[in-house]
Amino acid sequence: MTTAPNTRERIVSAASKLFYAEGIRAVGVDAVAEAAGVTKRTLYYHFKSKDELIAAYLQGRDQPNLKLFQKWFSETEGDVAPKVEGIFLNLARVARHPKWKGCGFLRTSAELASMPGHPAIRIGAAHKKKFEDWLRQAFEAEGIVRAEALARQVLLLLDGSFAVVLLHRDPSYMETAGAAAASLVKLALSERKIGRVE
Repeated sequence: MTTAPNTRERIVSAASKLFYAEGIRAVGVDAVAEAAGVTKRTLYYHFKSKDELIAAYLQGRDQPNLKLFQKWFSETEGDVAPKVEGIFLNLARVARHPKWKGCGFLRTSAELASMPGHPAIRIGAAHKKKFEDWLRQAFEAEGIVRAEALARQVLLLLDGSFAVVLLHRDPSYMETAGAAAASLVKLALSERKIGRVE
């Protein structure tokens, strides 16, 4: 038996759908309250400000997104190179959905570019760092020497592909970025093997 979401969860759920679909600046708290089926007063009882609600929206995306990337990675056959590419290929598949609007963390950070201290910026930065750290650990487990640098390179390819696919509406850019990421990982694996021989 599933329990009905509580009021706070309903508000965050409504905000998440609206913020992702339309952007954080385009959506007011009135629209969120209406979508959640609560009064504006009730919304402000649970969230002191719209900024706090924006932070909750991104916080709610953090673990589900990371788990999805890890799932795609683990379900892809082969060594670590195709597994990394698998993340990009699955993202390209998702990006073909008409409701896809890119990375919520990157879009929010772009809208808040003039507010570097905003809590949502910190949450977005922490999310990207968690992804990078997870990749680094996966690379280290394979004996890759420059695991930290490689994780950063893959993250840059990933975030760059988010931006370009959103601009061109062409998910094949994400597939191209995935092939580039796999090439970098293959090179790192070959360097590891050479190092072991020596």
